Amino acid sequence: MADRVHPKASSPEATSPRPPQSPSNSNPPTPENPVPPAGTYVIQIPKDQIFRHPPPENARRYQKYSGRKPRRSGCCCCLCWFLGLAALLIFLLAIAAGIFYLVIRPKALSYSVEDISITGFNVSSAASTASISPEFDVTVRADNPNKKISIYYEEDSSVKVYYSDVDLCNGVLPAFYQPPKNVTVFQTALKGSGVVLTSGMKETLVNQQREGNIPLKLKLKAPVKIRVGSVKTWTITVKVSCDLTVDKLTAESKIVSKDCDFSVRLW
Repeated sequence: MADRVHPKASSPEATSPRPPQSPSNSNPPTPENPVPPAGTYVIQIPKDQIFRHPPPENARRYQKYSGRKPRRSGCCCCLCWFLGLAALLIFLLAIAAGIFYLVIRPKALSYSVEDISITGFNVSSAASTASISPEFDVTVRADNPNKKISIYYEEDSSVKVYYSDVDLCNGVLPAFYQPPKNVTVFQTALKGSGVVLTSGMKETLVNQQREGNIPLKLKLKAPVKIRVGSVKTWTITVKVSCDLTVDKLTAESKIVSKDCDFSVRLW
């Protein structure tokens, strides 16, 4: 009887199936010195030869130049000095003007026409074309209300009377000195010659004289010097403009209304 052959049992390790490996664990380990791709050059420099930017020997020089302020041109400096001096001068003048006003307390001068006498006006015939030679005697009142200011009225003054922009006569003021707190009344003679009025102006004058309302304009210009204490100013021009209305053009004429205004020209 033939012998039976039994198969040999294998060990559990030999027969157990191996677990599958994941694809992520299949990458090969990274080498310590990777090989650069073709066409690439790697230059290795020791750490003790790597420099900062800027280099240490130029760091101080860099800080020195970067901390410097830009230089200003000479013209810019001169302009700054000029503007500074101008501002200082204006400030000092403002202080001086304020002190002057507080100490002197200046008040405005006043002028007015007190009386007027007219001769040489013949406008009875409106059709007459003959020239006229009018004469005016004008009384002017000048009031200086200041306590510490006196006025010197100098020569080269002028006084003129106009009717409808036509110069009728002219004259001058007397030169005189006006002390503080003073009212001066002076009379001046004005003369005209060869004045020609149109027939329309004469007709208008006749109607205005009949109504007792004849408008005239007086313009006065006088060079003066103002004295404050012991200080006298340069020559200043005073201009006075008066709108007058008289009732008639005779020696007995009277002033119906008057309005005077004055201005000062310092130069």
